Amino acid sequence: MSNTAPNPAMPGYRRRLVVEPGPGRSVAMLEDDMHRMAVVLHHDGQRIDRIDALMDRAPWDTCPGARAKLRETFVGSALIEVTARRDKKQNCTHLHDLAVLAAAHAGDDGPTSWDIRASDPQSGRRLIEIARNGETVHRWVEERGVLVSPASIAGLTLPVLRDWIATLPGPEQEAARLLQWAAMVAHGRTLPIEQQSQASDLPANCYTFQPERAVHAVRVGDVRDFSSGDTQPLDGMRLPS
Repeated sequence: MSNTAPNPAMPGYRRRLVVEPGPGRSVAMLEDDMHRMAVVLHHDGQRIDRIDALMDRAPWDTCPGARAKLRETFVGSALIEVTARRDKKQNCTHLHDLAVLAAAHAGDDGPTSWDIRASDPQSGRRLIEIARNGETVHRWVEERGVLVSPASIAGLTLPVLRDWIATLPGPEQEAARLLQWAAMVAHGRTLPIEQQSQASDLPANCYTFQPERAVHAVRVGDVRDFSSGDTQPLDGMRLPS
């Protein structure tokens, strides 16, 4: 794979994730058009003692309540038990993914960053790519909802990539999962806000969309476009102490 980072001039969706491990804690941060969040796992090297979660921006007014659910899900767990399969739909999926990243990289010697870009569709075609620490890991091309490049995934769609992703080596597999999910979220840029503002009409795939909350969830319209201007995701992020 090329060592060239994704083209910064490509208009469209942007997402940046950063994990910063340290003694007794591991921090994972995320920002994109609709989200600005962080999770801090406090641990003893084996188990999670405490979780702090920050939501600077979230798309629904009910989302902040998911911080308590995250603590309920993972506090007291072994770091190796913090996986993507554990009660994800009952949590904010983004906080849950950040907890998984923070746990997976808790023993690393230094930080890791991922930069994701998905171009706005042009004649039904999108370029979707992810760089890890500045080096491109995956670059996919999608046409009218079907992946056409690289050849190993041609003919598949984003929601059915799980089996292919499972065949990849560790760092490539992790990056592919991050890219798959972000590329699906990026579709929101193409939909009018009024088509995304009734939570009860959406599948129960996260904390806010569970029936008991979806009926009164209100959409928050704080959306950024990082493909224009000088501001980059996670600029000036302030973390819980």
